[in-house]
Amino acid sequence: MTKHPDLPALCTQIRRDILRMVHAVQSGHPGGSLGCTEFFVDLYFRRMRYTAHPFSMDGIGEDLFFLSNGHISPVFYSALARSGHFPISELATFRKINSRLQGHPTTHEGLPGVRIASGSLGQGLSVALGAALAKKRNGDTHTVYSLHGDGELQEGQIWEAAMYAAGNLVDNLIATVDVNGQQIDGATQDVLPMGDLRAKFEAFGWTVVSVEQGNDLNALALGMELAQAELGQGRPVCVLLHTSMGYGVDFMQGTHHWHGIAPSDEQLNRALAQLPETLGDY
Repeated sequence: MTKHPDLPALCTQIRRDILRMVHAVQSGHPGGSLGCTEFFVDLYFRRMRYTAHPFSMDGIGEDLFFLSNGHISPVFYSALARSGHFPISELATFRKINSRLQGHPTTHEGLPGVRIASGSLGQGLSVALGAALAKKRNGDTHTVYSLHGDGELQEGQIWEAAMYAAGNLVDNLIATVDVNGQQIDGATQDVLPMGDLRAKFEAFGWTVVSVEQGNDLNALALGMELAQAELGQGRPVCVLLHTSMGYGVDFMQGTHHWHGIAPSDEQLNRALAQLPETLGDY
């Protein structure tokens, strides 16, 4: 774990990183990245037990994280860099030719902190499940975490993995769903209504914790602590994390329009004006 004395300031700085990275190459996904910033700060600076350097790909004796909705790579990369996995200056290479920081995370460049290639939606829960099973069989008591978009739950593979996890008593796994109600083509309710997610996961045999204020660090911490308390009880745990897409920038917040659009020069300046520099830009 990499502890930080001022988590709100870290959230602000990571949001600056996200906006500057996407703007620099006019490509990327700022909306979900901004909305999940508190989750990544909680995970990497308050919750997971890990060693950032040297990075071990096998993850033995460490908590593991798998990002399934890989398009929100900007927030993932910023959290990894600022937790010591690789130099913060490398964020300036995001989505550039020969960069290790590709638009969707990959493994063949050997970027520390990235354990799977992700972004082909629906696959991450299966991978996290496999890692969790391996830990149980090896007597490793650490926890496996994963993150998914709510629109991603429209993928059938998610529910196959959910059924398998409960059926095999995988109780060292916390799968978090970013419930922001938005996906690339519009509101999830308009694209494909998914009904009661709590009821669905509970019907599949999961324990469910709901965090209604997912962009509040204190509420998020309480929810994740409740989830951790449910580990080892014979059931996998799902956290329904209610966030706002684009959180932190008033004109980006709560709309699918910023799912995968880069800000212009003027929009970047407007956004950064709402997010004062706290820890130093890369």
